Amino acid sequence: MTHILVTGGAGYLGSVLTPVLLEAGYEVTVLDNFLFRQASLADCCRYDTFSIVRGDCRDRELIRKLLSKADCVIPLAALVGAPLSERDRVGAETINRDAVRLICELSSPSQRILFPTTNSGYGIGGADKHCTEETPLRPISLYGVTKVEAEQAVLDRGNGLTFRLATVFGMSSRMRLDLLVNDFVYRAVTDRAVVLFESQFKRNFIHIRDVARVFLFALDQFESMRDRPFNVGLDDANLSKWELCERIRTHVPQFVFLEAPIGQDPDKRDYIVSNARLAATGFRTEWPLDRGIRELIQGCTILRNSLYANV
Repeated sequence: MTHILVTGGAGYLGSVLTPVLLEAGYEVTVLDNFLFRQASLADCCRYDTFSIVRGDCRDRELIRKLLSKADCVIPLAALVGAPLSERDRVGAETINRDAVRLICELSSPSQRILFPTTNSGYGIGGADKHCTEETPLRPISLYGVTKVEAEQAVLDRGNGLTFRLATVFGMSSRMRLDLLVNDFVYRAVTDRAVVLFESQFKRNFIHIRDVARVFLFALDQFESMRDRPFNVGLDDANLSKWELCERIRTHVPQFVFLEAPIGQDPDKRDYIVSNARLAATGFRTEWPLDRGIRELIQGCTILRNSLYANV
């Protein structure tokens, strides 16, 4: 049985991915510091193939011990997003980058690494020009810089692959409402309104369950995908913030949005992305944007406070 070590496995993505891995028959050890006091993996405790360790992904001896039992590593632990990284710059550098470098240093050449990074590394793309995996990386935030540097460490090491994730959306048992689609749907459901800054800026999006599925796919197809980065996003969801709001309004007709006459978005990312390399492997997404919006509307009926965010 393949044993997978997942750092940060109780976070937003890990709380969806970990049970998917267990259901697929993998043995999973999760390392997490439970920064947000979440109990999102409680249901996983029913698996004899599940182990949970409370600790820090920067702890060299702990990582060495956990790696001794692992066949594969999925380093999810990170301070995710530009605002949180700016709030704790030392943490961003030591967790987002240095902890991944530590795994690369201590792991054996036979151990596989599947690393999720962010397509925010593309920074500001050319007008109407898709960013591919060959597009130069020009991150414009500390978060983007640390993730790009961590990705390079994984690719330089070899026997790994990386996923440049679009902005993730969808429900998780460790929910985040600060992600763009999640945030806008929550505002549509609860406030019925949102004010947009620089609404023409474009992003690409991907549902969290398709992210979990791409990890499963890559574990099965690793040899044909190894040592390369892959953009992971929805081809029909290269949307501006204004266009995203228009899509949400088809589901929440009372939703009102307008452009702010002054001010600017602190997150200056603006690009469109090609996911052709991943599509060429045979992977297909199952969660289009509209399906995810419907899911989020249901979820936002449940969630009624600000606990579900990173900042």
